[in-house]
Amino acid sequence: MKIALKSRRDIDQMRAAGRLVFQTLTRCREAVRPGLSTEALDQIALAAFTAADGEGLFKNYPTYEPGKGFPGNTCISVNEEVVHGIPGPRLLHQGDVVSVDCGIRLHGWCGDSAITVGVGELSPENQKLIRVAEETLQLAIASIRPGLPWSAVARKMQAHVENNGFSCVREFVGHGIGRRMHEEPKVPNFTTREFERLGDFYLQAGMVIAVEPMVIAGAPDVVVLDDGWTVVSKDGTPAAHVEHTLAVTPDGCEVLTDGT
Repeated sequence: MKIALKSRRDIDQMRAAGRLVFQTLTRCREAVRPGLSTEALDQIALAAFTAADGEGLFKNYPTYEPGKGFPGNTCISVNEEVVHGIPGPRLLHQGDVVSVDCGIRLHGWCGDSAITVGVGELSPENQKLIRVAEETLQLAIASIRPGLPWSAVARKMQAHVENNGFSCVREFVGHGIGRRMHEEPKVPNFTTREFERLGDFYLQAGMVIAVEPMVIAGAPDVVVLDDGWTVVSKDGTPAAHVEHTLAVTPDGCEVLTDGT
């Protein structure tokens, strides 16, 4: 596993990309309302980042050939959709749980972040679902420091999710990020003996990773729909997905997608 470490200058440039991601997701958060289509929400995001000369990372991924790959500018996943939801005619309704995942390249560097928001008033269970996902991400941020194996952080994340009665998605994980959206290492939100034996890594200053808890209200099992992209919970229970791009520093980490 070859992990590309970033210089201080690299990280500052990635923060600029991350700031644009934050601004785009803020526009989306403010726009969410009953009756809005996920396609309209996707267009709001596109307008926000292209106005600032940002390049979307999702459209036509992974080949980036026109008309091939992922068809949206963002991933918008509603209720039982966990990740990789395709924007389209689906209308948002009161009480829905909506995740928006946005990746942008700016001046050659990438930023990637996701939010989950409620449409109007949520049920207490769905409020808790979003809160626990956000707490899990903040727990990771507070735990990161050089020299620590990632499995130690992932174990805390998994415990927080499961102690609250929810499940961690196992099939999809976070990732390194830099000039490309997906770099080494793979960054799970849980740990297993196999990961600790074959995939674990030690955090180092200069490492930049996208950490993205994916939390399901019910069982952890997921399936991919016939569109080849949309991942849904197998039992139909709602999910929350949150993400930040994080740079490991000598004494902790910096959040590059928090708008600062």
